[in-house]
Amino acid sequence: MNPAPGLLPGRLGLAAARIPYADRHGLLYLEYGRLSVEDGTLRFVAAQSETLDAGDYAIPYQVVSMILLGPGTSLTQDVLRLCARHGVLIAAVGEGGVKSYTAPPMGQGRSDVARLHAERWADPGLRLDTARRLYAWRFGRVLPHRDIETLRGIEGARMKESYRLVAQRFGIEWHGRRYDRDNPEAADLPNQAVNHAATFVEAAADIAVAAVGALPPLGFIHEGSSNAFTLDIADLWRVEVTLPLAFASVQAVKSGKGDASIEREVRKRAARLFRQEKLIPKMIDRIKALFDVDDRGGDA
Repeated sequence: MNPAPGLLPGRLGLAAARIPYADRHGLLYLEYGRLSVEDGTLRFVAAQSETLDAGDYAIPYQVVSMILLGPGTSLTQDVLRLCARHGVLIAAVGEGGVKSYTAPPMGQGRSDVARLHAERWADPGLRLDTARRLYAWRFGRVLPHRDIETLRGIEGARMKESYRLVAQRFGIEWHGRRYDRDNPEAADLPNQAVNHAATFVEAAADIAVAAVGALPPLGFIHEGSSNAFTLDIADLWRVEVTLPLAFASVQAVKSGKGDASIEREVRKRAARLFRQEKLIPKMIDRIKALFDVDDRGGDA
């Protein structure tokens, strides 16, 4: 295989300016191309896209922990075999990580976070301490309360005010959070936008949880859901990301400067924002901090 311009020759040739491999977690996002194996290494033949120039790229699996396959990608069975053998995770995702369609379980040597997660969830005292840490990150300070229902009530009041303030910032008329699970399209435009934005941020959290090998059903604040812990993590960015994303999209649609479809407008903005803010790597860092994981040796 002839290396693309800018690549060093050999199996380990990686041009950081060309391949979108940028963070220490080893996440690699690929879109619009074909992933295969040649001479024992990964090969990605890419079409021109927003994230990558057209070309033929060698990808050293040794420095990749998780491959995120975005729109327009295909792969050979040899890729699955190689990645499974070397503990590289593969997830099918939406543009920029706004959807998580499928992700594998933990790879070899990735049980540390899962064990810590299970231990803290199983111990009532540690579970409450972990929930309080999550709330402290949301509030920006540690609250003295040790009753989870009291904390939920305080958070509910904070979120109600946050909705009002963010809507006001973007000039959006807000009449409160209303969501009918059986008929989500019946909601007004701002509530529809919040629904879509929340779904996309939850997808990013899904990817982050899978990347570190945490346990999605074991939530510390949310309960009774197969992705309760994912919701715990997504909610850390509700005020910072979800609400501004939703209300900025409503503003664009109403002004005629955005897409006519609120779902498409939120999705396009979310994809750009997740890339720019490196949201998924930030979520991975936060999960590791939650469980006091020292990853200097390359964990997860």
